[in-house]
Amino acid sequence: MTRPFPRLGRQRGVAVVTALLLTTLAITIVASLFWQQQVQVRSIENQRLQLQKQWILRGALDWSALILRADAATSGADHLGEPWAVPLAETRLDQYVENGQADSDAGDAKLSGGMIDAQSRFNLNNLATGGQINIAELAVFRNLLSELHMNPALAQSVAEAVAAGQPKAAAPGAPAQPASTDNTRPRPTRIEYVDDLLVIPSVTPELLAKLRDFVVILPGTTLINANTAPVEVLAAKLQTIDTLSSADATTLVASRDKAFLRDKCEIGTRLGKTNMTCDALDIQTSYFLVNGKVSMNRAGLEVQALMKREGAAMPRVIWIREN
Repeated sequence: MTRPFPRLGRQRGVAVVTALLLTTLAITIVASLFWQQQVQVRSIENQRLQLQKQWILRGALDWSALILRADAATSGADHLGEPWAVPLAETRLDQYVENGQADSDAGDAKLSGGMIDAQSRFNLNNLATGGQINIAELAVFRNLLSELHMNPALAQSVAEAVAAGQPKAAAPGAPAQPASTDNTRPRPTRIEYVDDLLVIPSVTPELLAKLRDFVVILPGTTLINANTAPVEVLAAKLQTIDTLSSADATTLVASRDKAFLRDKCEIGTRLGKTNMTCDALDIQTSYFLVNGKVSMNRAGLEVQALMKREGAAMPRVIWIREN
């Protein structure tokens, strides 16, 4: 009886182990290739969805601009009873496609949003001009903080931050100087969006969330629209006018809800203050905030844009922010 050679048995064992290792390596490589391909496909799908959402919201902004342009041609005063003030409830976009011919992505897309009169809020740029704090507007902002049960002392810090970020006023005929010419110091942050207030040490995210719906930052100085402003903003402004109080703001809101103000001088008449200046408030608006939200399949996108309306021309977009 002959026995198998030990060396031949060892060679067969090594061959089996080598074959198993090669098989495992091949499976690992193939799995890695499939994974990379899946990641690339998903990345391309996400990019396509992102572009589709952006184009849908761009179309919504164009639609908003048309509404604002039509409103300018048919109405003098801007008030909450106009078409631009009606929010768009969540709407499936395939409702506007004939015979259900929308592709699978567009068929799942939902759009919602609305427009807000930006001049219904207090413009923080009113606090300073040319780097100089406006004392009268500072008093308005203090009143607003009091109405919102917040510390009025915060107004001074915000006003200083707004002024620090503005170009300094120059002498007549001379160019405007930057806010800071000292190259050894960091340049102050220019307050361009409400979120920029977080650079102020005393402003916390919780405080900003409470203040957000009552303030805005618009180019230059603007007047508050008495037809659209909330009672807190109106009360803050009216308290800086002789013989008026926050109670007059409640009276004015109740009056405008029955019939909107058609003329600036009508504000004093309704409050029984015939000697009230007509230029303290306004009843027309140039700036509007447009909010839009689109959801498509597993992704969503929110956009806020600031639009400026100038006469009968098509409103132009000042800025767009995506969330």
